Parts: sequence; structure tokens; C-alpha cells
Amino acid sequence: MNATLVLGVIVLYFLMVFGVSWWTTRRRDRDTETFYRGDRKSPWWVVAIAMIGTSISGVTYVSVPGMVEAKQMSYIQMVIGFVCGYFAVAYILLPLYYRLGLSSIYVYLEQRYGRFAHKTGASFFLLSKYLGCAVRMYLTAVVLQLVLFDQLGVPFGLSVACIMLIVWIYSFRGGVKTLVWTDLLQTLCLLSAMIGFVICISSAMGLDFSGLYSTITESPMSRVWFFDDANDTRYFWKQFLGGMFTTIAMTGLDQDMMQKNLSCKSLKEAQKNMVSYGFGFLPVNIIFLSLGILLYMYAREVGVDRTGDELFPYLATGINPTTGQPFLPLIVSVLFVLGLVAAAFSSAGSAVTALTTAIMVDFLRKTPSEEGLRGSKGSRGSKGLRSSIEGQRFWVHIINSIMMGFMIYLFHLLASGSVINAVYVVASYTYGPLIGLFFFGMFTKCKVKDGWWIPAICIASPLLCFFLDQHSEAWFNGYKIGYEMLLINGALTALGLFLASLHFRKCS
Repeated sequence: MNATLVLGVIVLYFLMVFGVSWWTTRRRDRDTETFYRGDRKSPWWVVAIAMIGTSISGVTYVSVPGMVEAKQMSYIQMVIGFVCGYFAVAYILLPLYYRLGLSSIYVYLEQRYGRFAHKTGASFFLLSKYLGCAVRMYLTAVVLQLVLFDQLGVPFGLSVACIMLIVWIYSFRGGVKTLVWTDLLQTLCLLSAMIGFVICISSAMGLDFSGLYSTITESPMSRVWFFDDANDTRYFWKQFLGGMFTTIAMTGLDQDMMQKNLSCKSLKEAQKNMVSYGFGFLPVNIIFLSLGILLYMYAREVGVDRTGDELFPYLATGINPTTGQPFLPLIVSVLFVLGLVAAAFSSAGSAVTALTTAIMVDFLRKTPSEEGLRGSKGSRGSKGLRSSIEGQRFWVHIINSIMMGFMIYLFHLLASGSVINAVYVVASYTYGPLIGLFFFGMFTKCKVKDGWWIPAICIASPLLCFFLDQHSEAWFNGYKIGYEMLLINGALTALGLFLASLHFRKCS
């Protein structure tokens, strides 16, 4: 694909994003209340659409279609679990967050347990988000390197620096108030690109709508349900429960996703957003998986043997070595780049903003109320304090962008295999302690004395899970732990907290 065309598409796209960013945040609106919670004025339907783009990321865009050959459409079982998880977030976690008026959801842990738990929860979020976003952005960076930066002679490290600079530029100004609108734009671009891609590849295969439907449903890759073998990682209950608790962890216990929800005007609007977003996630993923079937069938027609994460980028932007012509029309390449950029940058911008919020509130203790924002804006002292906090936030945002770029480059040196699996493997180890902390706190009256044993329990649980994963097949008659590792991890953390409460005799 021509580098000039790719660069032109990206430049035009980001001119639109930057325009939305500056339009949504005026100079007098730039304070921590705006950055953290968008002044709680975000329309619920905007947040719902924006969260789809944040959830999809470049990983879903590239890796989900590529996984169809190996796992068929079993991913839908997990997506159904996602939908159930969104209801749990809407009606269990959101009422708690709104009742406490939180800017960072990890403040709840301090109120429930104490300072050690608060710092532990926030630390696990930082680790989760750095690793998870690095995995997602790594795949995007690799594809952009292939279709653009290699042709321009730009090394991978420098291209990652350029990517993170763009993320910082459009997200530093208004935080979540800006992101709900830029992510809305990016989600609409992503979905338009996907629908356009399905239409183009169907046309290239000579399929009308009925032919498209029968081609997908009659393919052996269209199998959805797996109830026959509990040892299979595609087994329904593994995927369903794994999906449900993945959503609770990666959405309900994730500052990134919750920060958008907390910017809604009220709890009721936040719940409408969450439920709508949950139902919208199912058809979007069906489109991705259907596209994967079409890609594999088209690849066989043109003699391409690529699989996994390589398939979609190669067909969308590659040249057929036999004919010397692109595999698909030029518009497909344009749509691919547009969708990839929209998916990736929506996810990265949200992640960097959430990391900044967590560090400012959970570690530096800089909250909107501390700033004296609303009641005393005329005070010279409060203006000075507000300026100081904004300065700190500015530098924290820069440091987070740099750290994210470093993690992407590090993953580039280490990564292999399907990236979508890597995302959920990372989540199962880093979000498990958060599930244990929150659910033990919410559903029991046990009191755990604040101290070093709380982080010790939260560190020991993932280590035990890793040890269990290495030996599960030998110990449990061939049973291979899949996405349910997250649930096991959370249960071990809760068990550790329960034993600690018994030790200090504070469980009632």
C-alpha cells in the first residue's frame, strides 16, 4: 500500500480528532473536575458508543478475525458472558461508585480496608493497564510499521514514539470530557470501516446478501457452541464464566472504563449507558467473526496461507505475488487503516487518561475537592493551588505516555502468538486480585486489619494461579485452565482475605 496514501488518511483522520478535542474543552473548563469526571455532563448514549471503541481496540480489530480458524466462533460464548457481566457492573458496582462520589474507584478500597488495600488495588490497576494497553497497541504499531513506517525508513522505536505523541496531544487537554467525544468519533469510524470491509470482500467473492449469509453459516468455522468436552478451552461454561468475570474486572473494576461512566449526569444514565453498551457489543463481535470466516475463505481462493494476526493486515494491504496487483481494491486498504487507527487510538487515549487519574488521586492524593474548584474560584490561593495541580497532572500525563511507549517497545521484543489471547492472559493474572478485594469487601462483613499482608495476599494469589496453570493437566486428568483463571485468581484472593480476618478475629 502506498505510504503517501496511508499517511494522508491518518493525517486527515487526526485533524478531525484534534478538532473535536479542542471543540469539547474550552480554556476555562480545564481543571481536574473536567479531566477526571467531565463535570458529569456526558450524555449516556455518547458514553455507550465511546466505550465500544475503547473496548474493541486494535486487538479485536485484527486478532478476533484471525482466531476464527483455530477457535471457530466460540468467542461468541465469551461475548454472551460479557453481556451478563455488564448487567452486574450496572446494578452492583455503579450504584456503589455513585453513592460514594468517587473520582477513582480504588478510593473505595481505602474506605473498606485501609491505606494498604487502596495502594494495592491502584497498583494492580496500573500494572494491568500498562501491560494490557501495551499488548493492544503493540499489534497496531506492528501493522502501522508494515504499511507506513517501513516504507518511510522509520525504525519501530521512533514510530512508537510518534504514536504516543499523538495520543498525548489529543488527550492531555480535557481528559475524560474530551475522550467521550473523540472516542465517539473513532467508534463510528471503526464500525463504518468494518461494514465497508465486509461489503468489499463480499463483492470480491461475488456474494450477494443471501450468498454472504449462507457462506458464513455453512462454513465449519461458524460453530459457536462447545458443550462436549470440559477439558477444551472452548468449553461453553469456561468461556461464559470467563467472559462474565472478565467484564466485571476489565470494565467494572477498571478506572479507564469506569471513568467514562462516572462522567454521566446520574446513576440512572450511567446504567442506561452500560446496558446499551453491553447489548451493542454482541453484534459488533459477530461482524468481526463473520469477517474472519470471509477472510479465510478468500485467502484460500487467492492462494494465501497466512493465519492468525497476520491474515487481515496481509489481505487488506498486501500485493498478490502472482498477479502483482493488490489482493483487494484500494478502498479496502483505506478502510483497514482508518479502522485500525480508530480502534487503537481510542483505547490508548482512554488508558493514558485513566492512568493519570489513578496516579493523581490514588498516589498523589490530588482530588477535585482538594482543589477548591467551585466555591472559591476567585481566591488567589485557590487559583495557585489549581495551577499547581494542573501542572502536576500535565507532567504525570507525559510520563504515562512515555511509559506506555516503553512498554509497547518491550512487548515488541517479547511477544508471540495470538494477541487477543495475550490480553486475556494478562487480565487473568492482574485483575484477579481486584475482583477478590472488591467482592470480598462488598459481600461480606469481615474486617481485615490494614497491613502488609493485604498486598502479600494479592501477590501470592497470581503466583499460585501460575503454578496451578503449569500443572493443571497433570493433576486434573487433562483439564486445561482457560479464561476461568480470572475467577480462580479472585477466589484465592478472597480466601486469603477471609483467613486473614479469622486470624485477627474480626469476621462477623
